Parts: sequence; structure tokens; C-alpha cells
Amino acid sequence: MKLVSYRHNDENRYGAVKGDGIVELSRRLAGRYADLKALIAGDAVAEAQAIVAKSAADVALTSVELLPPIPNPEKIICVGINYEEHRVETGREKQGYPVLFPRFANSMVGHRRPLVKPRVSDRFDYEGELVAVIGRPGRGISQADSLKHIMGWTCFNDGSVRDFQRHTQQFTPGKNFIGSGGCGPWIVTADELGDYRKSTLITRLNGQEVQKAGTDQMTFDVPRLIEYISTFTELVAGDLIVTGTPGGVGDRRTPPLYMKPGDTCEVEITGVGTLVNPIVDEAAN
Repeated sequence: MKLVSYRHNDENRYGAVKGDGIVELSRRLAGRYADLKALIAGDAVAEAQAIVAKSAADVALTSVELLPPIPNPEKIICVGINYEEHRVETGREKQGYPVLFPRFANSMVGHRRPLVKPRVSDRFDYEGELVAVIGRPGRGISQADSLKHIMGWTCFNDGSVRDFQRHTQQFTPGKNFIGSGGCGPWIVTADELGDYRKSTLITRLNGQEVQKAGTDQMTFDVPRLIEYISTFTELVAGDLIVTGTPGGVGDRRTPPLYMKPGDTCEVEITGVGTLVNPIVDEAAN
């Protein structure tokens, strides 16, 4: 099942993709789950699947504005330098622990919504990434139990403002400009994707392939990430773990290749979907 958050007729709603349309779950579950995060927290994904199986689509996918699948996560935890090729191209030493940094919810936009290049920088870079969406809460989760806490997967473009990212040793400023990151188009439930390590991640800028890697190439795999992160914080339903980008980022190319207004960036992950975002200038947005 593919779960979406969307805006239609000036209202925020949620539902599931069926064919070329959406079965609206927010109407059918009115009064019980205010949004997709609440549905997940209420352990109602199986109930939603049963509704979708017997329901026709209510609205065409093309007639709605897709939002980030979880527009209001409690936490967005991003992982840096988590593919060996990317570590090598950045010149960083190997680390014994994952490199982590936060993103804020207002830095995300949905599928086909524009990523906003800040007016203060021309070094706006792409980073295609796989996202694990937490379903079951937990603290101190073991690697053996970790995948039981994931309800699904989505795509991410961790749009990075490279000069601001490197003002200090902390990544946060360059990763949190408003509207700089894309998330979506939907959450594919874990049962539908199966083994996440069998997917391939491809990023394209204006149709040109700029990144490609198997998701089994992560330095710290998803079970290790969940174990480590849940050591210091409780993971709750709707939290996003953005698992890192492969090599090929624009900042490390010769000459550098940055996203600019008029470009289109795609992040495709087999079994999950393709996230597409045009690029606009902040001044024109």
C-alpha cells in the first residue's frame, strides 16, 4: 500500500494510492485519526489496507497537491557520509559511529512541489536518499528487532546549501533552509517493499543520471542506525530516518554541478517510487 498526505479543495487530507487515484482515508476515518501520523501511531495501517481493498478511488492523483507523506514528524534525523563512495569523495576519515543531524519539518516539500534555492547561495546541491518511516515507538531497540519498528519507506532529496553547511563542523544551517528538501511521493508500506537492501537509488538532474547505488551499500545499515539513534532518543510513530546519500554529489564534481532555477531533480528508488521536484529561486517563489 502507498500512503499519501495531500491537499484538495483547500483541505489537508490523507489516503492511499489506488491505480491513478487516491482512496481518501481521512473522510472514512473521520474523528479517529487526524492525519497520517496519527493513523500510524494508532496502529491502523491494517485497517486502512482493508478499507482500500474494498473502495474505489475518490480523486485522481493528478488533481491534488501531494504534501510530504508525514508533514508533521516529531523528528527528522538525517545520516551523513553513509556510503563509502561519498565518504571518499568528501575526503573524510572513516567513523566508528553514524554522523547525524536534524532537519526541520518546514524544510520539506512534497512531490512535484518546487525546491527553493536560497537567494544567499549558489551552491544548492542534490542528495538522493532512502527514508525509513517509524511505525512502532521504541527506545533502546536492538538490531534484531529494528525492522519491526519500520512501517514503510519513502524518497528524499536532501537539498544542501553547501557553503552554509560548512560554516562550522555542524551541518544544520545548510540542511534547513525553508523548502530546500523534497520528500515523497508516498510511503510504501514495509510489507510491499520487502527487503530494502535490494533497492537501487538513482538521482537525475534534468534527466542526467548523477547518482546510482544499491541501498545495500550503506556504511551503517538501517538496523544499526535504529539501534544507535534509539540509544539516545525515543523513536515514535511518524519519525523519519533519512539514511544518507551515495557518491556523485554536485559539490564534489569538476566543475561543480549545482541545482539552479529551471532545473528538475528526480530521486528514484526501485520498489518505492520517484520523487520529482522543480527548482525555483527564493526571490521568485
